[in-house]
Amino acid sequence: MKTFFAVLLLSATVVEAQTLQPAGWDAGMKLPEAADTNPDPKIVEITLESRVASLEIAPGVRTEAWTYNGGLPGPLIRARKGDRLIVHFSNKLPQATTVHWHGIQVPIEMDGVPGASQAPVEPGESFTYDFVVPDAGLFWYHPHVMSAAQVGFGLYGALLVEDPEDTVKVPDQLVLVLSDIATDDGKLHSADSGGILGALLGREGNYVLVNGRVKPALTVRDGALQRWRIVNTAKSRYFELVLGDGQPFELIGVDGGYMEYSQKRWTIVLGPGERADVLVAPRLDGKSVTLITNPFNRGFGSTEFRSAEDLIVFEPANLPAIAAAELPKVTRDIPAMSAKGATPINIDLVMIKEQGLTGFKIEGGPFWRKSAVRAAVGETQLWTITNKAIWAHPIHLHGFFFQEVDEKGVPVSPRAWKDTIHVPVDATKRFLVKLDRPGSWMYHCHILDHAEAGLMSTVDVGDIDAFGEHSHTHSH
Repeated sequence: MKTFFAVLLLSATVVEAQTLQPAGWDAGMKLPEAADTNPDPKIVEITLESRVASLEIAPGVRTEAWTYNGGLPGPLIRARKGDRLIVHFSNKLPQATTVHWHGIQVPIEMDGVPGASQAPVEPGESFTYDFVVPDAGLFWYHPHVMSAAQVGFGLYGALLVEDPEDTVKVPDQLVLVLSDIATDDGKLHSADSGGILGALLGREGNYVLVNGRVKPALTVRDGALQRWRIVNTAKSRYFELVLGDGQPFELIGVDGGYMEYSQKRWTIVLGPGERADVLVAPRLDGKSVTLITNPFNRGFGSTEFRSAEDLIVFEPANLPAIAAAELPKVTRDIPAMSAKGATPINIDLVMIKEQGLTGFKIEGGPFWRKSAVRAAVGETQLWTITNKAIWAHPIHLHGFFFQEVDEKGVPVSPRAWKDTIHVPVDATKRFLVKLDRPGSWMYHCHILDHAEAGLMSTVDVGDIDAFGEHSHTHSH
């Protein structure tokens, strides 16, 4: 076994390996999967329904959560790179909604943003999303109508796109959907709880969830390699992940798949919307080990009177331990983008007070149509985002991947494809992006209360005035 493990670590290119875990090891938190009804191996066709469902979130207490297909989170959607994904979506909620495919480079008509890509899907109505998934990685889906409320009530799910030619073969894998929810005695907190202060702080739930569960437990083999695909779907909460007493993670990928090269980390920080692909081999030594999240300082009021939260408890299986070894290294060829000739876009995130109300605003430019950024199809832009707005802001750009760069416009190492970037308080972040598909693409803070308080606008690529009504499938 030790020899096999060493070969796996050195090459990361072995044939499919057998599980090293006890039978049913992941049953305590395995996500239900959406059923593919299409026999074509290149097409994944599913049904997705948003509806209210009674779920046990707090132990022994049922809550009327907003769900996809009756579960929290929604079903895991599996596809392979290059597949066509067809989603027959129906809305059984008491409110209009849509589905946005976070991180997927879809055509604008499939982006799920009312007013920019489609009409809202009203109660009792349906809409068919139909697009190709061009990139491997972990993505997710959520609404873009009153998104702070709807995501907070439970509307989110994971979309895992595998690469058939992937050379990293780790048989024991988990998809971890991190979130939180605000509920007391089975009643969801109001979406406007705390008033304007709640909006400015960004509302966090009082229950922290992994795959919809509070502190699930798994029985695992000591030292056995695992691969975790992690997404932060919380509407405000950052997760700062620590395993046990500081055991290492090997971070191999982020939003847009593998990085240029992997890095050993003792903590993994994910802002809302961000993803991580990590390899771990938990050392148990006969005792339970817990994955925790530390309070993350994202600005005023975010760490006061807070303590670490337990996420997952790993219990030792009655199996021989795997000998200690270095975690695998993973590489990917990611050509560096060039800032030469890129259009500079300088954006400041600021606090404002208008008519007695405090909120946020995007300033800078060049802008057109109030605060929209303009681009020709195929244009490369160099964005410089400076945060003057007291709290950290994870800025998400719809429809495109970008490369973070330094103050000289050189991509930071390891190079990676991102769609959401953490901009700390009083800090500046920069990225290069090639805007190669027409449409009015949203960018916003993924602390969804912040987006709705003013940190939300669009990048208008191509001749927006010529678009008119976007084609889509829409039925009653």
